[in-house]
Amino acid sequence: MFGRKTLFTALLLAWVMPAWAQTLKATLPNGLQVIVREDHRAPVVMSQIWYRVGSVDEKVGKSGLSHALEHMMFKGTPNVPSGEFSRRVSAMGGVLNAYTSPTETVFHENAAKEHLPKLLEMEADRMVNLNFSNRDFNNEMKVIREERRQTVDDNPINNMYEQMLFRAYDKPSNRTAVIGHMRDLHGLKAADLRDWYKKWYAPNNATMVIVGDVNAQETLDLVKQKFAHIPAKKLPERQNLQEKEVKKAVSAHAYGNTQQPIMLLGYRVPHLRTINDTTPYALDMLATILGSHSASRFETNLVRGKQLALEMDSSYTIISRQPQMFHISAMPREGVSTAQLKAEIEAQIADIAQNGVSEAELQQARVIQESSLIFSRDSMANQAAWLGTLESNGFDFSQEDELYQRVLKVSAAEIQAAAKLLTPQREVYIVMYPHAMKQKRVAVRQK
Repeated sequence: MFGRKTLFTALLLAWVMPAWAQTLKATLPNGLQVIVREDHRAPVVMSQIWYRVGSVDEKVGKSGLSHALEHMMFKGTPNVPSGEFSRRVSAMGGVLNAYTSPTETVFHENAAKEHLPKLLEMEADRMVNLNFSNRDFNNEMKVIREERRQTVDDNPINNMYEQMLFRAYDKPSNRTAVIGHMRDLHGLKAADLRDWYKKWYAPNNATMVIVGDVNAQETLDLVKQKFAHIPAKKLPERQNLQEKEVKKAVSAHAYGNTQQPIMLLGYRVPHLRTINDTTPYALDMLATILGSHSASRFETNLVRGKQLALEMDSSYTIISRQPQMFHISAMPREGVSTAQLKAEIEAQIADIAQNGVSEAELQQARVIQESSLIFSRDSMANQAAWLGTLESNGFDFSQEDELYQRVLKVSAAEIQAAAKLLTPQREVYIVMYPHAMKQKRVAVRQK
C-alpha cells in the first residue's frame, strides 16, 4: 500500500542536525546551484544531482522521455564508456542509483569521502558528454518496457495510481505516467532522447547537493573546479500545469493482478506554493491523524475496531511543482464491499470536519513526526533529498526550520478546516477487482 510521505520526515531530520554541521549554498556563474552540508558522523559522502525535468515537461505521444534518458545516462561518454560509470563507483566501494519523478530526475552516489572528487568529475562529464549508441538505446528500451509491465501493468497500486492521474486532471502533463505509456515506449527514438538531453541537461537546470564528512567551503570550491567550465543553456519554456477549478467527482473501476479488491480514494487539494500558505501544513497533519500509523483513526476504528479493512493508509505530498492529491488507499476484508468501506472512510473524514480532533490526537501526530526523525536521522540520503526537494521546487534550503515549525504549530481548528476540503466534488475514486471476478461475471452473462 502507499507509504507515508517521507518529505516531512526528511525535514525533521534536517531540523535536528548536530550543532557542528554547516550548510553552505552557492550558485556558479553558469547557473548550477550547489548546496553542501557537513555531517561528520561517518567518513562517507552522499552526492545527489537534481535536474529539474520530469514527466510534467513531456508532450503528448512522448511520455517516458525523462525516465528513459535517466537509464541512458549510464550508457557512456568518450571518457567513461557504457557501463563504466556503475563499475567505477562499485570499484570505489560505493553505491549509486537514480530515479525520475513527475518534476525531477535525480542521480545519487554514496561512497567514502576521498572518492568525492572522482564522483563529481564523472557526474560533470555526463552532464555534457553523453554519447550513447543506437544499439544501447534499443536494448535499454526493452528493459524499460519490461519495467513498466512489472511496476505498473502487473502492480495493482501503481496501475490504479496511473488511472487516477488520468481521470483527476485535464492537462496532459499532469496525467502523464513517469515511466511512460506503453504505446509511447514503443515509439520513442534514440534521437528523441538525445534532443531531450540537449534541451534540459544543463548546469542552470540542476542542483548539486552534497552531504557528508566534508569541509563545506572546500567542497564548494571542488564543485566549481569540476563544473564551472560547462556552459549554461537557454531552457525550453515550462508548460502550464495549473488546473481548472474542481467541480465534479470522478470514479472508475478496473480488473487487475490482485487477490482482493483494492480501492484508491483521492481528493484534489492545494499544495504548498509559498512558505506562508496554511492549508498544506494542516493537510499533512490530517494525513498523519487519519491513516499513517498504528494508532491512527483508520487503523483504530476501521482496521482493528470494526474490522472492515485488511490494510489502510493515507498520504499527501506537501511540496511539488504539479497539482497534488490527498490519497487514501484501502483493501476491504472478505465480505466487506468497497462501497461500504468507502462510506466508512467518508464518515471518518466527516467526523473531523464536523467535530475536529482532540488535543491528544494532535499531540500524538506531533510525536509521530518527531519519532520519524529519530529513526531516520542517520540517513545522509534523506538530508540531501530534502535539500534537493526544497531547492528544486522554488523554496530555499534555509526555510527548512520554518517549515518544520509551521507544521508543528498546526492547530486543531486548521485540521478541521482541512478535512472540510475532502468533499465529494474533489473525489477521484478508483476500484480494482481481481481478474477472477471479471471472468466470473462474464461466465454468468454467457449462461
